Amino acid sequence: MNPRRLTPSMSLLIAFDAAARHLSFTRAAAELALTQSAVSRQVQALEELLGAALFRRINRKLLLTAIGSAYHREISGALQRIRNASLHAIASATGRGTIDLAALPTFASKWLVPRLSDFYAKHSGILINLHSRIGPFDLAAEGMDAAISVGDGAWPGLTSYRLMDETLLPIISPALAAAAPVRKPADLSQHLLLCVAARPNVWGRWFEAQGLVSEAMNLGPQFELTSHLIEAVSSGIGVGLVPSFLVQDELRSGAVQLAIERPLETGLSYFLCLPAQSAPLPQLLTFKDWILSMAIGGEAPVKA
Repeated sequence: MNPRRLTPSMSLLIAFDAAARHLSFTRAAAELALTQSAVSRQVQALEELLGAALFRRINRKLLLTAIGSAYHREISGALQRIRNASLHAIASATGRGTIDLAALPTFASKWLVPRLSDFYAKHSGILINLHSRIGPFDLAAEGMDAAISVGDGAWPGLTSYRLMDETLLPIISPALAAAAPVRKPADLSQHLLLCVAARPNVWGRWFEAQGLVSEAMNLGPQFELTSHLIEAVSSGIGVGLVPSFLVQDELRSGAVQLAIERPLETGLSYFLCLPAQSAPLPQLLTFKDWILSMAIGGEAPVKA
């Protein structure tokens, strides 16, 4: 089939979209600053190109046919995406615009969001759309501009900027600590050990680091979100291993406390990941500079 038939000109699509929304060639013409006959001719040209009637008239009313209605549902969304992309490009050219950022949910709520007021105070023209993501990510496939994730920083096609290293702390509620004190690492065997589902082996690593056998572990339920794990610990369900910077508020308030002074260095870090391209969006560079200034231990990029 001729590709031209499948890709009508933008003028034909815009005229059809306006007529379909208003169900009136007259009102469509007024919106587009055209004559009524010009809109009618463009719609007719589109119908001839598609080989299908898009409108019908009943009692002098303009109505969409079934084909026209289905076609409008498809092209109206596409036109809006084109308009949004154009606005994004225009804004980006001035260093403003938006950023679609994928981030780990608890990192976003506990660390990033409380600091965003500082970003907006300094860069009011840039808007950050925050999307929660857990596990592997694909920026292009998901329509994201950047991501914050945890790992070793080696992600193909991305440039990674280290924000902070990960240290896990064993935390417990004060009530549970009083009922069953933890005076030495082996005492944790008497407690239910909680972890996030994405990191099922962290307690095994902690026990190994303390010279304890893994058979002594009393593994409890897993949680998808670290925030849920923290809530479970504070309610006295068990002991959890949690990134230190995500539990500072609870430690300060006394909702939880250290079960024992034995942190675990995982060897992983939290990274801001940008597409590995020669000229990133100006607003991404602005955000990168800001978050590195806010983070602990920002350093040179790691290129995949």
